[in-house]
Amino acid sequence: MPFVEINGLEFFKFDLLGDEVVQAVFTRKGGVSPMPWDSLNLGGTVGDSRENVIENRRRIFEALGIEVTSIFDVWQIHSDMVLYSDKPRPLDHPHEKADAIVTNNPSVTLLMRFADCVPILLFDPVHRAIGLIHAGWKGTVQKITSKTVQFMQESFQSKPADILAGIGPSIGVDHYIIKEDVAREVAETFGNKVGEVLQAANGDIHFDLWRANEILLREVGVKSIQIAQQCTACDLKRWFSHRAEQGKTGRFAALIKLRPS
Repeated sequence: MPFVEINGLEFFKFDLLGDEVVQAVFTRKGGVSPMPWDSLNLGGTVGDSRENVIENRRRIFEALGIEVTSIFDVWQIHSDMVLYSDKPRPLDHPHEKADAIVTNNPSVTLLMRFADCVPILLFDPVHRAIGLIHAGWKGTVQKITSKTVQFMQESFQSKPADILAGIGPSIGVDHYIIKEDVAREVAETFGNKVGEVLQAANGDIHFDLWRANEILLREVGVKSIQIAQQCTACDLKRWFSHRAEQGKTGRFAALIKLRPS
């Protein structure tokens, strides 16, 4: 499996995205937070101390050899909002609200936080642009993934066929049970492909977020896609899972940054 360990921290790395970007989806290992956020918690609104989160953030940037002052992150709200930034967010400035962020500036590190929702990393090696998406069920049915690709087309002249996409660690279909009202929204979005993303088992409805976001990517022309095949609810020693831990857990970080050309 494509896991890397540096300074006691462990992260997943997509082979597909290559070496032109710095990219990582960090596990929960190697931080300073106590239970139930043990230990590399990057979530600032889950009850952990601010000091712990800041130290954990420092550690992940140090492990990758990049400056924490390069960060651009947002307040994630389960929307279909996409933001472009050509500069970092000053650490003492408030967050803007969005669930997808893009840049073409090598001085900017895109970062988002997860605990079951899908991290999706995008890289256009031709026009040298990157994107990072937070796709829970709400973002998925609002097609935030395809909207981010379209945003990159408009902003950077990216061609979807050139874009490389990594669908990261998140809750797998076996553990992701949804209610009938959510299933109806899924059916409205995916139409005749709904059978590929919804499964029935023991009277429950399961939603396959990995396949759903793969479909959205392919529908807008993205061809090169790698799925991590890492279920957060299956491996609590490695990942935070909001569902499997009944909400008493932390958030792991995914980030991507262009290397200077």
